[in-house]
Amino acid sequence: MERPAFYYDVSSPYAYLAACRVDDVLPVRPEWRPIAFGVIVRQLGKVPWSFREQRDAHFASIAARGSERGLPEFRYPEGWPAETYSLTPLRALLLTDDEEQLRAASHELFRMMFVEGRHLAELDVVLEATERAGMDRERVRDGVEDPEIKRELRERTDDAIARGVTGVPTVVIGDELYWGDDRLDEAAERL
Repeated sequence: MERPAFYYDVSSPYAYLAACRVDDVLPVRPEWRPIAFGVIVRQLGKVPWSFREQRDAHFASIAARGSERGLPEFRYPEGWPAETYSLTPLRALLLTDDEEQLRAASHELFRMMFVEGRHLAELDVVLEATERAGMDRERVRDGVEDPEIKRELRERTDDAIARGVTGVPTVVIGDELYWGDDRLDEAAERL
């Protein structure tokens, strides 16, 4: 069986919740695969929960789950999600081949967005987060605009769509998809 894949976007609070425990819940450490959820939304014509009138119930659920897991209180950046979405942090994550550094940088970006309430659309915020994870600041600054990195993010997102991923977080095990933070335990039973 191939290694599980964990698809996520650092703009998603549900992906943040899942990222905080996916490596502990799954008996096999998954490959972390950042993808552009905004592209998926546009391609599939979806309206995310965060743009719907009933979004307050989701905010309450996210806050409760975070509290139950001992996470710091959620602080969303002003204008989240529409005014804060950016491909820059996702491109930055593709600038490392080191799995531990990818995880650390992802956690730092999630922390910036949902604990510190900072905009990841601001390059300096992305640079600060990735530097905290040990990535070279200048390499990230130059790399996020590299056409090859942009292409790689598109290809990774297209691959996720081809595999059936319609939302984040999603764990893929073989042909089985487990969408949502609340499905991690079910995914673990499959392994």
